[in-house]
Amino acid sequence: MRRLALFSVLAVLATRGFAQVTVEVVFDQEQFLRNESLPLRVRIVNYSGQTLHLGEHPDWLSFIVEGTTGEPLARTGSLPETTPISLENSKVASVKLDLMPYYDLGVTGRYRVTAMVRVPQLRETISSKPRNFDIVSGTVFWEQEFGVPSTGVPEVRKYALQQATFLKQLRLYVRITPADESKTLRVVALGPLVSFARPEAQLDKLSNLHVLYQSSAKTFLYAVVTPQGDLIVRQTHEYMTTRPHLHRDAKDQIAVAGGERIYYPTDIPPSEPIKVPLLGTDASLTNLLATNSVSSTNPPTSPVPSPTAPSHDGSSTNTPATPLPPAKIRRAD
Repeated sequence: MRRLALFSVLAVLATRGFAQVTVEVVFDQEQFLRNESLPLRVRIVNYSGQTLHLGEHPDWLSFIVEGTTGEPLARTGSLPETTPISLENSKVASVKLDLMPYYDLGVTGRYRVTAMVRVPQLRETISSKPRNFDIVSGTVFWEQEFGVPSTGVPEVRKYALQQATFLKQLRLYVRITPADESKTLRVVALGPLVSFARPEAQLDKLSNLHVLYQSSAKTFLYAVVTPQGDLIVRQTHEYMTTRPHLHRDAKDQIAVAGGERIYYPTDIPPSEPIKVPLLGTDASLTNLLATNSVSSTNPPTSPVPSPTAPSHDGSSTNTPATPLPPAKIRRAD
């Protein structure tokens, strides 16, 4: 009986000790394209009654990733070092990490990840509950080889537009690979896509990829991706009296013509705020209308120029330069 009572007490103490610190794996989404960035957050909550010093040892944070067969995957690289954390009692800390570069997740299927945090002060390693995520394949419907601008021999890469279904919603991605597709250099998630419209894609003279695609009945999203896979432009346009489309101007620059641009806080680069005049201030209202009138004659253009468009037979043709229609600007709430 004494042994049983002692075992029960130890079990209760162990449970309480484990409950002093909780660890949770958090995803913003649970489905990812092959080789897409796989960001997660490890959320650590401290109720130990003392300040915990985490991250002083290289292996304080680790993961177990189980593959489609249920076997743990071998790590393909060392996890990045993190800044030491002093976590006060009743406080929460989050560690962000991209899991994709450190595990071989190239096979489609369901995976499971568990985070483990070493807490030397408590002499414990705390594990999170396993979290499931899915790796899916996409359908390629457009691709283009291009040379990466350089001073030496240019490197040849390939852009590919892919679509994949996530929770019954079609989403658009850009995949960047070498010309022989021997590996994936970067996958960039652009956003939701309607199934009945085909995206427009053009390259400029810096080999940046411009994409305009329809995300809903009247909404179009415009994105520019660099050869390195950086998203440098993100805009929203709506179908009003005319349909948004990509336009190459007389200076060989690519921009969105037609439709009406809607400004959002998530724009890249961030859009300038519009100053709203006070009610009853006629002079302020006049100045605002005058400012909008001047700016409306200069439609938004991409920050990067573009070359002549290649024709179907491989030769280069110049798109006739036509003036852009006045841009209509409206800011979303």
